[in-house]
Amino acid sequence: MNDNENKLIPASTVLIIRNGKTGIEVFMVVRNHEIDFASGALVFPGGKVDKNDYNEKLKNLSYIDEESDTENLSFKIAAIRESFEEANVLFANDKVSNSQVSVNRLKSLNSWREKFNNNTTSMLEFASIESLKFSTKNLIPFAHWITPKKMPKRFDTRFYIAEAPKDHEGEHDGSESVDSIWINPHQALEDCYSKKRTIIFPTRLNLEKLSKSSSVEEALDRARNSKIVTVTPSISKIGDDAFLTIPENAGYGKIKEPLKNL
Repeated sequence: MNDNENKLIPASTVLIIRNGKTGIEVFMVVRNHEIDFASGALVFPGGKVDKNDYNEKLKNLSYIDEESDTENLSFKIAAIRESFEEANVLFANDKVSNSQVSVNRLKSLNSWREKFNNNTTSMLEFASIESLKFSTKNLIPFAHWITPKKMPKRFDTRFYIAEAPKDHEGEHDGSESVDSIWINPHQALEDCYSKKRTIIFPTRLNLEKLSKSSSVEEALDRARNSKIVTVTPSISKIGDDAFLTIPENAGYGKIKEPLKNL
């Protein structure tokens, strides 16, 4: 395998959260079984950073209030695009009214989801035609994971956390994702442990991290005040058993996951 075959693929994922009857809830989708990565799994909306997400003109169509926003703008643009495409949640304001996209305005934008799904448009075209400005500042860094070098497909994934805009209820796209749910992190983990749902290792650990918060306000405050430590899992052996470990200072506690469980 050469370096090009194993190069890092930039990607973004979003924990879209709201306050529900059972406490904090996160929007998750079920991946299509025909997709090559995490097929059939319950995941947060997300995907690869598109080449059009790097367009410099997007700086003028985004709310940027800190240097890190500029540095990671393409990842945040991808996160907003994927949230809209996969979950029908749009982190954007109308430029004319300078107000958050309402649920009625969101309905009028629905045809763009299919265009993104078919790769026939870009975020620049979307914002320019529809007079939108992307709320990049609403996406708070939550985690950063890099797939180990020995894996055939490697991702450089930025996880963000954001409160769902008012009345944006979420809706899977029926293509990349075939089902969706607002779920309490504790319930999602219980479903994972009981094998009711398939949840991959990074998603499970980030659900555990989210489950430490009981409300949107607490979760966002924790994220704002946490240092992001890049996680690149490594394999260690004890006798005949192999384990997956991650840095202990990454905010997930001491993790030693038996490979046979993955």
